[in-house]
Amino acid sequence: MKRLLTQILFLFAFLILGSTSLKAQDIHFSQFYLSPLNLNPAMTGVMNCNVRLVANYRNQWSSVLKQNAFKTYSASYDQRIAVGRYDFFGIGGSFWGDKAGESEFSTLQGKLSASYSKKMGGYRSKAHYLVFGAEIGVTQRSVQFQNLRWGNQQINGQFEPSIPTGEEFNNDNLIFADISAGLLWFTVLDNNSNFYIGGAYHHLNRADQSFNNQEFEALYSKFTIHAGGEFMMTSKLGLVPGVVTFFQGPSFQLNTGTSLKFLLGNSRTNYQAFQIGAWMRISNHFQNSVTADALILSTKFDYNDFAFGFSYDVNVSSLRPASNSQGAFEFSMIYKICGNEKRNVYCPNF
Repeated sequence: MKRLLTQILFLFAFLILGSTSLKAQDIHFSQFYLSPLNLNPAMTGVMNCNVRLVANYRNQWSSVLKQNAFKTYSASYDQRIAVGRYDFFGIGGSFWGDKAGESEFSTLQGKLSASYSKKMGGYRSKAHYLVFGAEIGVTQRSVQFQNLRWGNQQINGQFEPSIPTGEEFNNDNLIFADISAGLLWFTVLDNNSNFYIGGAYHHLNRADQSFNNQEFEALYSKFTIHAGGEFMMTSKLGLVPGVVTFFQGPSFQLNTGTSLKFLLGNSRTNYQAFQIGAWMRISNHFQNSVTADALILSTKFDYNDFAFGFSYDVNVSSLRPASNSQGAFEFSMIYKICGNEKRNVYCPNF
């Protein structure tokens, strides 16, 4: 078992750094629907209230990596501003951080985003909108090279740090600008039923990711396609399906599933709802076959202006023997400040 864990740790280090340049992929949340500004800049300001505060935390692979588990956190603020009779302008800012593995590969990013929501048809309480969004940010990445373990340092299952790696890096810290853009279309059928579809193009500028100043390694652009909605089957029971797909260089990931929504209170001063859902994450592994990666069990509770979410990833990939099927747990919280609402347009409940 110790040998297996050593091999797993080496595998993670290899995936993080490759040979001489960084092949980093973006963070992801299982509760992507509760991290709107990280999903698509066009979702900035798209809400039923005036201001939204969001916090997310994810801990992954602690069953294998213990204190070196992957940790991801995010916080965002956005608000909507009325424009004319029907349209909206959204502004926001977000910050996220991520630390991965024994090498302490760390990423910090701060972003500013803006969107414009244009009414395309309908009336006061039933309408559809097209939203354009963009964001610009600054990212810092760093890594502790002395903590890495290389293939030629593994001798008969034992790690020998004194063996030269043959790899040279002259920069352990990167700072670069990042630009993204997105689109979102949504329609509202009533207060509790809606549908949306969107897409985003991240890393338009393809910044240099190399830790070797003698080489240039562009960050892969990422394409995001997502859709979902809420559909009430009775006055108290509804379905909340969703799907998101990411394409980034050789990497592919698909999250899809649905939640059952139980509406407990639906007045203007007492809105309460509870959700329980199951989702599946599918991805390609090591640039080969596309297989199931995790079964995601989730819950969400809405209480007036607050929303709390929790999810747990059950690992179903080939790493099951090392992880004991344990993947990641994740917390999310949203707080909205509504104030006096003068318009009766209801958007998806992000």
